[in-house]
Amino acid sequence: MMKKILSHHDHLFKKFLGDITIARDFLEIHLPENIRQLCDFKTLAMESGSFIEPDLRSQYSDMLHSVQTSAGKGYIYTLIEHQSRPEKLMAFRLLRYSVAAMHQHLEQGNDTLPVVIPQLFYQGKTSPYLYSTQWLDCFADPELAKSVYTKTFPLVDITAIPDEEIVKHKRVALMELVMKHIRARDMLEFSQEIAGLLSQYITHQSCLKG
Repeated sequence: MMKKILSHHDHLFKKFLGDITIARDFLEIHLPENIRQLCDFKTLAMESGSFIEPDLRSQYSDMLHSVQTSAGKGYIYTLIEHQSRPEKLMAFRLLRYSVAAMHQHLEQGNDTLPVVIPQLFYQGKTSPYLYSTQWLDCFADPELAKSVYTKTFPLVDITAIPDEEIVKHKRVALMELVMKHIRARDMLEFSQEIAGLLSQYITHQSCLKG
């Protein structure tokens, strides 16, 4: 019985938002103001592609629209939840679908990512919706997650680190030096440094075995 109800909800949702004029009204009303001002809704169009896992399609319905913005072509992604109870990690699920939409955009030959705006359309029995739609709140330590995922990812560019600095990198120095110069035509140029680091590595391995 539940699957029949969910299927009916799914059909109804797609029937409504499959009408581009209704979808335009929906987005003009429910998108955040700062995003809405960037969109040219006259260019709104349906996009193909479903990002819901097969085993969840009886519970969720996804609709993808594209719209021209002042920053170029962007995607708007809307998701309806059919469950009677809110899902704690729904924000993470929305993020996964957003990344899938970005991947589809790249597969179509584009070389930059679109901005995907995930929206949750909730119709459950419990009101209001219980959980945060900020995906960082899905972590046990949201502040740590924020410090990682809202900043530039760490980069170890071994090509830009001087050799004299690399040799101070303890047990990882040998690997870093070899990898930095692995394409060099004459590795003998670095034989002294490599020999010293190799000796340290052998000594370390012997201590571990002992």
